[in-house]
Parts: sequence; C-alpha cells; structure tokens
Amino acid sequence: MATVISLMFAAVISQNIVLSQYQGICPFLGVSKKMSSAAGMGFAVIFVMAVASVFTWLVYNLVLLPLGIDYLYTMAFILVIASLVQMLEMILKRFSPTLYSALGVYLPLITTNCAILGTANSTVVFNNYPFLQAFAVSVATGIGFLLAICLLAGVRLKTDKADIPQCFKGFPITLVSAAIMAMAFAGFSGILA
Repeated sequence: MATVISLMFAAVISQNIVLSQYQGICPFLGVSKKMSSAAGMGFAVIFVMAVASVFTWLVYNLVLLPLGIDYLYTMAFILVIASLVQMLEMILKRFSPTLYSALGVYLPLITTNCAILGTANSTVVFNNYPFLQAFAVSVATGIGFLLAICLLAGVRLKTDKADIPQCFKGFPITLVSAAIMAMAFAGFSGILA
C-alpha cells in the first residue's frame, strides 16, 4: 500500500506528466485560458487515462502477450485511446454542450495527447505494474495533469490583469509562468519515487 501511495504522490507532484515529463503540453497551454475549460479538460484527461489504463492493461496482458504479438502495443493502445476519446466526445456533446464547445478542437487532441499514450506505455509496458497499481498511477497522473492545468489557468487569470511589459503579454508570459511552475515542481523530485 505504501508503494502505491508513493507512486501516486510521484505521479501527481514530483513526476508530474506535464511539468516534469513535458508530455501533454499542447492542451496544457491551449486550454488553460479559462479555469472552467481547464478543469473540464483536466477531468476529461483523468477519465480517459483511467479507462485507458484498464483497457490497455487488459489488451496487453490478455491478448498481446499470450499471442506473442506484444510488439504491436503502440498500435493497439492508440486504437483503444482513440475509441475512448470518441466515446467521451459523444457523451460531452450530448450531456454538456457548453463544455463540449469550450474544449473545442482540444477534445479530439486528447486522442493524440502524448500524456495518455505515455502513461499507458509507462504503467503497462515499461514498468509492468499489476492491474490495480497501473490504474491507481494512471488516475494519479490524470490528477497531476488537472492540478497543473488549473494552476496555470489561475496564473494566467492573474497575469492577464497584471501590469507587465508589452513584449511579455499573452503567450510569452504563459511560457515563463509554466517554466517557473516546472521549477517549483522539480523541487519535489527525490522526496518519493
């Protein structure tokens, strides 16, 4: 149990998928303009990561490995993730049209979000975690993404109203803010995992 908690802490803080591993930068920078869309994207990523971890673990361990075709894991994982995102897109369009329109083009980008595929590869293939451990780490990684994107959205709200030099307004101050956040999160490395 202590191992799972330490892996989850590392996934959220010290090895944050965005701020330490630099995966998922496109939606991180693109959807963090408003807190509502940032939170929506964060929860969508948590959902897709959690469900993807279940299906990719099952596909890898119950289909690919027994058949001796485990080298096809990348293709299989991409198909699983793309199917899940399509399902999520249909659900959001039906039940939350405002969030669907707020996420815009970034919702289909979850399919190609390297954070989703990277987490599936890391938990299922490279670290070969047992089922529940892979699920817990995937959920924690999604929570880390949510934390990072919401923190950046909060910072962007403040910097939009701040008196900063013209050359830093907009995207440049966002990159500087993200870099400072990454340095802050790097301070937690080495504590656990």
